Amino acid sequence: MRALLVAGALLLCVSVAGAEEEATWMGEAHVDVGNRASLQRGAKYFVNYCLGCHSARYVRFSRIGEDLGIDPHQLATDLMFTADKPQQTMDIAMPAADAKRWFGRTPPDASLLARSRGPDWIYNYLTSFYADDSRPWGVNNLLLPNAVMPHVLWELQGTQRAVFREEKDADGRSHSVFERFELATPGRLTAEQYDGVVRDIVNFLAYMGELVQQERRSLGLRVLAYLGLLFVLAYALKKEFWKDVH
Repeated sequence: MRALLVAGALLLCVSVAGAEEEATWMGEAHVDVGNRASLQRGAKYFVNYCLGCHSARYVRFSRIGEDLGIDPHQLATDLMFTADKPQQTMDIAMPAADAKRWFGRTPPDASLLARSRGPDWIYNYLTSFYADDSRPWGVNNLLLPNAVMPHVLWELQGTQRAVFREEKDADGRSHSVFERFELATPGRLTAEQYDGVVRDIVNFLAYMGELVQQERRSLGLRVLAYLGLLFVLAYALKKEFWKDVH
């Protein structure tokens, strides 16, 4: 009986969380880790806007340069701000204790962020910041309310304002429902350009989450082709063996 109650409670929590997330879902990331140009742009944006707080300690600069076709000199000049040698990992200089004191928690490592959260979640998170004077950094997030992370891409997107409407539930209690975003202060990019930047960042995070996924997919296609050829040969051999059997 206790197990049934626990299972029911878990299902209820999942249903509520799913309904809440669906209400604030803005779109899908549509990642394409085969798009090398997007990954190169995503690496640039990640290093310039994210690497100050979020490390990627399971990824080496040399691996990024090799996979994305980045010249060693360009890699050292444009991406290696936190390392002296390409073989070093993408670590940060900020001590974890200081990060926890400043932000309330240590920023998560970004190496496996796309695998733990999912690319679509990250895309919606980075596009859902809005102005909120009650928060320490002056912004809140629609997908993750009261997030401690500042909107590091604000100079690109600008500042947007969230518009809510009041609705009453079946019990007559009022609650706010998100309606839309309105641009309050323009940024350096248009809405379409900013959306492209976010997609490039998410694409790069998805790539970092599984560095061998392109090789894995290529190997999978070769294996399927081999199995298909083997099936044709085996079927032809079977017909040859059984052709005289009536």
